[in-house]
Formats: sequence, C-alpha cells, structure tokens
Amino acid sequence: MNLPNILTLSRILLVPFFALLYLSGWEGRYMATASLFALAAFTDWLDGYLARRLNQTTPFGAFLDPVADKIIVSTALVLLVGHHSDIWLTIPALVIIGREIVISALREWMAEMNTRGLVAVGWLGKVKTTVQMVAIAVLLAHAPGLTQPLVLLGYVLLYIAAVLTFWSMWLYLHAAWPVLQEGAEE
Repeated sequence: MNLPNILTLSRILLVPFFALLYLSGWEGRYMATASLFALAAFTDWLDGYLARRLNQTTPFGAFLDPVADKIIVSTALVLLVGHHSDIWLTIPALVIIGREIVISALREWMAEMNTRGLVAVGWLGKVKTTVQMVAIAVLLAHAPGLTQPLVLLGYVLLYIAAVLTFWSMWLYLHAAWPVLQEGAEE
C-alpha cells in the first residue's frame, strides 16, 4: 500500500459521503458536492502522477484506479439524472456509463486473451476524462434549470464528453476487433 493507492482508495471512500451530501437537501450542497467531486478528480490526476514520479506503479493500483473513476463518475451521473429528471441529461449519461461497462468487459476479455496492451488508455481517453470531470463538476455546482448559463455549459460539455466517449469506445473496439473475432471463432 503506497501513497498513490491510498489516494485512489480515498476516492472510493468519498463516494457515500458525496452521494449523501448531494441528496441531503442542505442549501449549500451543490457547491459542496462539486468541491468534493473536484477533489476526487484532482486525486485521480495526482495518484497517477505520484505513481509514475515516485516509481510506485503497482498492479493493484492499475486495477483500482479505473474502478475508482467509474464508481465516482457513475454515481455523480446517476445523482444528476435523478435530480435533473431531464432526457437531455439522461442521454449522455447513458452513453458514458454504457461505454464504461463495454470497455471494462473488453479489458477483461483482452486480459483473458493476453492482449490487454491493445486497449491501453490513450490521449483521447485523457481528454474525454478531463471534459467529463469538468462537465460533471459544473452540473453538480448548480441546481437544475436550463435557464442558467452554467448549467447549459455543463450540458454542452457533457455532450462533448459523450461524443469523445463514443469515439474512444470505437477506437478501443477497432483495436481489439481482430482478437474479438479470433475469440468468437474458437
């Protein structure tokens, strides 16, 4: 257990508090929840940076980091969809969560086929994650309502993230297609 792994675990432990805070009804919950989410997004960057900088990358960390990301992003999107009750927020949330499920399954399949390196995270995934985290933080920081310019900005950013999400999924599936075909023929 090293510092990067502790930071990653802290993101997972933050999720119940984050969700309860958002659902609390407290007047200041939007900014407080957005701040917790932004802290989690920062620790996502920080744990990766420290793991590489301090040469503390571990198989456990490589497994846990994407799990922590998926848990906090999925939780935030479910909370937002439930609170906004809006089809225009639901659509990109479904794309993002659906992609995470598909890519997780794909990575597991590729690991079984000893070809996991074909589906490594690339620059597009990093851009997608950044846009997605900013969009979610903006949406968490404000009460629902498309008349608010920052909420509208959050929606636009979430749609950009959804497009990048779909594009990155296509790239992963394209890279893995020969192995998937080979596996299907066996």
